[in-house]
Amino acid sequence: MIEAEATAEMLLMTGAFRSPLTNDEPIEHALISAVLDGETDRFGRLYEMYAPLVHGVLLTRVPREEVDDLVQDIFLHALRKLHTLRNPAAFGPWIAMIARNRAMDFHRATRVTVEVDENTAAAKSLNRTAKEILDLIRQLPDTYRETLVLRFVEGMTGPEIAARTGLTPASVRVNLHRGMKMLREKMGVAVTRAATGG
Repeated sequence: MIEAEATAEMLLMTGAFRSPLTNDEPIEHALISAVLDGETDRFGRLYEMYAPLVHGVLLTRVPREEVDDLVQDIFLHALRKLHTLRNPAAFGPWIAMIARNRAMDFHRATRVTVEVDENTAAAKSLNRTAKEILDLIRQLPDTYRETLVLRFVEGMTGPEIAARTGLTPASVRVNLHRGMKMLREKMGVAVTRAATGG
């Protein structure tokens, strides 16, 4: 008995054996391994974790009424292509890129685009609807609009955005700060134009 305990202690000290309770591996690694080993029902947990990210990425790029169907398509595509993912830690950035590419494909296929400018997004009063604000956010550069939508529409925290997208926490903070500044400027221009009738 003493010899078995000594062997177990030796394995723990050398790192050759790890207790499941001290596993530093992110949950994504375990889920992806399980899915690739045939436990496809585990993909549902990845969906729960990353659907807000994909939804937010799409919301900045395609019409609102198309987003939910595209989220489903993207996750089905990701499930089929999961074997091509080289680094399980990169699942978030990988699925976000699939979503961005799918949004571009959507616009290529429809060939109908609606140009949104300050005049179309200007409100008649200071009370703005969510659609009007989203239209203004969509006018921002990609980096800022994605981060703003993930934060304020999808409800993700800064650290969650960083973990899911692969950005550093500092980059997320900068994107939120600059994006909010640009959004305030756009809202101010729209309000001024609406008030002056211009």
